[in-house]
Amino acid sequence: MNILKKIILFISKQYTSIGGQAVIEGVMMRSPNAFVVAVRKPDGKIRLRRDQWYGLSQKFPFMKKPFLRGVIMLLEAMANGIVSLNYSANIAMDEEQKEKALKKGKTEEEYEAEKKKAEKIDWATFFTIATSLAFGMGLFVFVPHAATEGLNQVFTLNWNLDGFMFHFVDGVIKACIFILYIWIIGFIPDIRRVFQYHGAEHKSISTFEAGEELIVENARKYPTLHPRCGTSFIFFVLFISIIIFSVLFTVITVGEGLPTIPKHIVAVLVKIACMFPVAGIAYEIIKFAGKNAGNPLCKALSFPGMMLQKLTTKEPDDTQLEIALASIKAVLFLEEKYKLKETDKKVLTLEEIDIENLAAIENTNTSLKDFLE
Repeated sequence: MNILKKIILFISKQYTSIGGQAVIEGVMMRSPNAFVVAVRKPDGKIRLRRDQWYGLSQKFPFMKKPFLRGVIMLLEAMANGIVSLNYSANIAMDEEQKEKALKKGKTEEEYEAEKKKAEKIDWATFFTIATSLAFGMGLFVFVPHAATEGLNQVFTLNWNLDGFMFHFVDGVIKACIFILYIWIIGFIPDIRRVFQYHGAEHKSISTFEAGEELIVENARKYPTLHPRCGTSFIFFVLFISIIIFSVLFTVITVGEGLPTIPKHIVAVLVKIACMFPVAGIAYEIIKFAGKNAGNPLCKALSFPGMMLQKLTTKEPDDTQLEIALASIKAVLFLEEKYKLKETDKKVLTLEEIDIENLAAIENTNTSLKDFLE
């Protein structure tokens, strides 16, 4: 790493604005203006899905406002994640799915059309997001609340709905359910491979942030953990929700005059409504911690989320590292070649290419200073 890059890192104490997500046999990577999914095909080649990225905040600048931007980021990440997962599943299992479709009487053209449709953000995507949110809210909002009230009734603990203790215990149960859920699914072989790609994604980003060449040999040495991770974000959401709900319900009266069950239903609905503001607050905290990584307080704030990542990341092998590095290299290539930072027009259309290996992607002159948050 040259002296200039070291100075930039030291002064800014920031991380790159490039982020990603592990998918099935691949990694999605998104820069401020480019979007790439790299997937290992069954024949060993790397499939790259490359496109220009237009976020909602680019179209509507007011969405960049603090606290609101976190909510927008969460929704965009979910939409991109679903599209990327659908795409990676299609590539990783293409031959098998194609064979099944043909046996059912579909033509190759019909199969390809259906595959392309599944990779687009449409109403089906939003339905999937809504379903995922409903499942998440049910598991991490309704179930902990119901479990807390169950404990309250069984052991006659006299926890009031407008008291601190009820919502504190609710939050602790919520955190335990989340950790247990992640721990259990980590034993599923396919999920474990996704967790390996998650680790590879972090290693590739750390390699870029260190100013090193994006090759497997350089990426190996970096940890699978990273401060700006979705797992850390979820931890902050859980932690902040415990604080906010424990205080909020002591100062406001929820469902006054209602019978017990409707009163609890109203309380759950209030919690669900508050989750997006909570996500906005969590985003600002994790962004602040990222910008001030050397600060002891920020290190302390980041530590629990980093430890939680030990459940959601696993050590990748070299082939998985190659995929993650291909994804970030492709993003950097698009940013530089098409000068995406300098235009507000659509200059790149969605394209898919197959490459033999990481070396097939052209190196760029871009560096961390071009993508500091």
